[in-house]
Amino acid sequence: MGESGLRSAIDYLKIPDDGSPYLEGYVCGNCEAVFLGKRTTCSRCGTRDSMHTKVLANTGTLYAFSVVYRSYPGIEVPYISAIVDLDGGGTVKGNLIGVEPDPQNIKFGMPVQLVFADALGRKDQNGNLYLAYFFQPHTDS
Repeated sequence: MGESGLRSAIDYLKIPDDGSPYLEGYVCGNCEAVFLGKRTTCSRCGTRDSMHTKVLANTGTLYAFSVVYRSYPGIEVPYISAIVDLDGGGTVKGNLIGVEPDPQNIKFGMPVQLVFADALGRKDQNGNLYLAYFFQPHTDS
């Protein structure tokens, strides 16, 4: 558990006690492929026991998206499900926020940044909020 009783919604979202949240990837020491989630073998080149952790970038580009109009009860729709190629390696799926969920407003290759927020008010059995990550459009300003 990290700061202020926040819990990570997923194992590769790290919440240090004395710093900002970040996504952690695993990098192959042989071919430098980047993956989410703990692993001992590289899925690209098959090298074993050469994986090491890496803090992933907070910026990237939109690779693919889908506007979701139907979901589980309690999940507001429409929302944008996105796949993002992070700067420096790694591909991550998450929701794109800060954009009207209309395909005309979303461009492949658009720059995005990672933001952290509570996971739509979800709490564990002890009342701790879950922290999740989202993407939003990124401008250099």
